[in-house]
Amino acid sequence: MQAFVIDAFTFCQHREQREGSTKIAEFPRLSVECANGDGVLNWSLQGGVNQLGFPQLTLTVNGQLQLMCQRCLTSYDFAIDSQVELILAKDDDHADEIESMLEDDEIDVVVGSKAFNVMDLIEDEALLAIPQSPKHAVCPDVVGSFNQSEAANDVNAVDTASTSTKVSPFAVLKKLQ
Repeated sequence: MQAFVIDAFTFCQHREQREGSTKIAEFPRLSVECANGDGVLNWSLQGGVNQLGFPQLTLTVNGQLQLMCQRCLTSYDFAIDSQVELILAKDDDHADEIESMLEDDEIDVVVGSKAFNVMDLIEDEALLAIPQSPKHAVCPDVVGSFNQSEAANDVNAVDTASTSTKVSPFAVLKKLQ
């Protein structure tokens, strides 16, 4: 991953803005969580000052990546569309002081530096945006040999099994052989 390092305080003071696109494969921690390294994250970073006069970064990250469904073990598209506001503090004590002043839990306070790696920040935000246990809303039919009538029969078999006397939950799977 190519580092993109800024002086975070100067960036905010000058109200600078940067944006770009980075391949998912270039983020080592994120690419481990993905089914493949295909895809791109688009990002935008804007510096400024908040209402209380503290330096603030606004990071927007969006893109499409492939995650592995934990139920059916097939990959699926997952869209990231995240925006975060970060207040910069000089050190940990200053960060604690700022957090006690803020009434908004949506705004995070981080320790800024003159060598602030933006790529790490983008990767962190993408990792926070993906689910801890990724799953399809409804898993696709993973057995390609089924036709619609067989699938309907299997649904009926499950319904029958749940209403009749105790039947093995694997009875439906026997029919697949």
